[in-house]
Amino acid sequence: MNLQIEQAIQHWPFVAPLLRKPKTEADYDALVVVLDELTDLIGDDEIHPLMGLVDIIGDWVEAYDLAHHPMPKASGVDVLRSVMQEHGLTQSDLPGVGTQSVVSEILSGKRQLNVRQIRWLADYFNVPVDMFI
Repeated sequence: MNLQIEQAIQHWPFVAPLLRKPKTEADYDALVVVLDELTDLIGDDEIHPLMGLVDIIGDWVEAYDLAHHPMPKASGVDVLRSVMQEHGLTQSDLPGVGTQSVVSEILSGKRQLNVRQIRWLADYFNVPVDMFI
């Protein structure tokens, strides 16, 4: 038998709990705790011996997240509100969208963003156009 397999058999009872894909919320929560502890331990050391384990657990946590905790789809107006708040902007700080009253109507849902406004916002915030669609 291969030496690596023999060592794996010997150490498997200690490692096995870390190497199981999450099937339940409890499994997921346990792996998130392990991942947090590992990243605290490793820090920014990309060549740390446990980095492969971090990659594996991180992939499993991400896959479980995507399958069980999907991100809600935000509307273009929701994104606009968010970036305005993040950058501390007022309605009059967005002249490429229109006057303050136009921006107000967009934010209140009385008016929709048009293509020209979406392009201007994407350029202004340096983000993809589809963020506001």
